[in-house]
Amino acid sequence: MAGSAVAERTPKRAVVVGGSIGGLFAGLFLRQIGWDVSIHERASERLGSRGAGIATHNELHDALAMAAGRSEAIGVAVSGRVVIARSGDVVCEAERPQVMMSWDRIWQRLRTSADELYRHGSALAAVEQRDQQVVARFANGNEVVADLLVAADGIHSTVRRQLLPKIEPRYAGYVAWRGLVDEVNLSHQARERLLDKFGFCLPAGEQMLGYPVDGGPGFDGRAGRRYNWVWYRPADSGRDLPRLLKGSDGRQYSGAIPPDRLHPGILDEMRADAARLLAPVFAEVVRNARQPLLQPIVDLETTDMVVGRVAFVGDAAFVARPHPAMGVTKAAGDARALADILAFGVDIDSALAAYGAQRSAYGKRIVRRGRHLGAYMEAQLLTDEEREMAERSRKPETVMNENATMAGLESW
Repeated sequence: MAGSAVAERTPKRAVVVGGSIGGLFAGLFLRQIGWDVSIHERASERLGSRGAGIATHNELHDALAMAAGRSEAIGVAVSGRVVIARSGDVVCEAERPQVMMSWDRIWQRLRTSADELYRHGSALAAVEQRDQQVVARFANGNEVVADLLVAADGIHSTVRRQLLPKIEPRYAGYVAWRGLVDEVNLSHQARERLLDKFGFCLPAGEQMLGYPVDGGPGFDGRAGRRYNWVWYRPADSGRDLPRLLKGSDGRQYSGAIPPDRLHPGILDEMRADAARLLAPVFAEVVRNARQPLLQPIVDLETTDMVVGRVAFVGDAAFVARPHPAMGVTKAAGDARALADILAFGVDIDSALAAYGAQRSAYGKRIVRRGRHLGAYMEAQLLTDEEREMAERSRKPETVMNENATMAGLESW
């Protein structure tokens, strides 16, 4: 396992591009096997909250404890799952304990452990490979020569665009509205119905879900919880998406829009739709979210997880739709596998080849699963017959039981 190998007398050098969760995992695991590591993040200040909660899996908990060297648990436990009708009545429910976390809490724990490795305001400008080394050149004029570059710079990876320029995200035909609401801003009814469950609401052609997560800085238990919600809605790429991505500053964004640039009219429309379509408790969390964000849903699959002495991890390589809730878990697994294989490999190049083969197969499996779970949403933009077939296959019990779980992973 990562951390069990004895450090070499002359450590190998790794440069990690991207200081989000995947990059932090990679840097910490490589340090544990004796590598000299630096983690480079383009943002000049602390990464803010991504406005997201994470449904966790055991693999993520294990990786977090190992990477950070801390075993105490974080997150909020829920006891089960429930589907709530537009009327507010319970459609179905099941016991299924699970732990939910917020993105910023995971990032902060890893960031604290990687303090001396981290370089803020260090944006990659270019990558060059020569012999058995890789050179990372940064916009601030710095240059790092290393034995390995780990590309952990996300879906819009600068490294991937330089080395694999034909690999681009593919829009799936629907978007996710996301938001966080402090527990203290919820009514008694909403707290009672939502804060011990992973909840779902299923308007025709859409899907709403939500769950409690831990608080931000100063989190002190139940009083600090927040409610994380995600609302999937069809959006035609030619008609709807450009309108949603037209910013309040008049700029036409593509791919993503900063939350503070969302047009007030679009937000008002979204909240009005929530009041019309969702169960009252879900309409309430939408109404009370401080800064909703909009995420166009995409698939991304790289052809190669290794190019020379460059290894891709996390969303820089594969982006699955959010339904399996595997993004952060996959990034942690990529980083851990990379360190493990390098620790026990005969040489770096052979180890990287083994890593690429293993994690490419895993990434493709997760992307397939995301497409399967999101097929219903994608079908909303197809023919009436295709929509009808999708509707028949989308039973509330199936949606409730299949999302955000690793059950049956071997058959995905």
